[in-house]
Amino acid sequence: MEARVIKVGTRQSQLALTQTGQVIRQLEELCKEHQLPYSFEIHKIVTKGDRILDVTLSKVGGKGLFVKEIEQALLNSDIDLAIHSMKDMPYELPEGLAIGAVPKRLTPQDCLVLKDGYSFEDLPQGAKVGTSSLRRSSQLKYARPDLDIQWIRGNIDSRIRKLETEGFDAIVLAAAGLARMGWEHKISTLLPADVCVPAVGQGALGVQCRSSDKSVMELLALLNDHDSEVTVAAERSFLGTLQGGCQVPIGAHATIVERVDSKEVLELTGIVGSPDGATLLKSVQQGTDPVQLGIEVARQLLDDGARDILAKIEG
Repeated sequence: MEARVIKVGTRQSQLALTQTGQVIRQLEELCKEHQLPYSFEIHKIVTKGDRILDVTLSKVGGKGLFVKEIEQALLNSDIDLAIHSMKDMPYELPEGLAIGAVPKRLTPQDCLVLKDGYSFEDLPQGAKVGTSSLRRSSQLKYARPDLDIQWIRGNIDSRIRKLETEGFDAIVLAAAGLARMGWEHKISTLLPADVCVPAVGQGALGVQCRSSDKSVMELLALLNDHDSEVTVAAERSFLGTLQGGCQVPIGAHATIVERVDSKEVLELTGIVGSPDGATLLKSVQQGTDPVQLGIEVARQLLDDGARDILAKIEG
């Protein structure tokens, strides 16, 4: 087999480059194990979401704020594969592109980095809490209407620094991002799932490529983690059925609860909230078909009132 340099596209944030390096190391190990003559080089790409830092993501609007430019580079053959945070990926992929692998997922939970204290309950009345996510703010307001939720953008490190410089009592982040950076010690507490359901695909990476690139597709199949793939598929099916973007507080978390005759039984929790935190709709269902399960949980929430919430936000 002829030697090939595989060009890997990524955002240029510290977290994106760190997780890209981790995936490349896994691919290099697989190439060594299977005697595949591939090497890898990183190509940094700036996305619209990286350029706009002075407003909340929900106000920027649109889907794929952190992936569109990278996907275009794939379509143009400027790169051969791309490593995304799965929670950044819209449900619908451009024609000709595929998710070739979902590597083993880290914890999907949100976490608090606290100025003082060790738990969500330790937050004082009226505590100032920073987040860039409508999903997080909606659920936190629902659980604690007294909290002063303020938007905060920037990379992980700069957001944590704002605990001191801008007087926040807590910052909400994805625990997986801190873990990938080797900063688990900065996590004060994980937010319980009954307080904050994670974003669709949170904690998982998606490795994207051209569906016509058979050699890369075959390589990525070796990297794929089946359990992570099916749980993320259920969550993404839920998102796709709701047709939600970052303007809508939507969360979903799927787990494998048992295996029956080599089939996984999945449990999917889905939520849709109002941006002000006054309303939070939740549905929990089980099934063996991840795509169908996502559809059924979404339909249940639409029937329960999510249709009105979505219409009001998008109208």
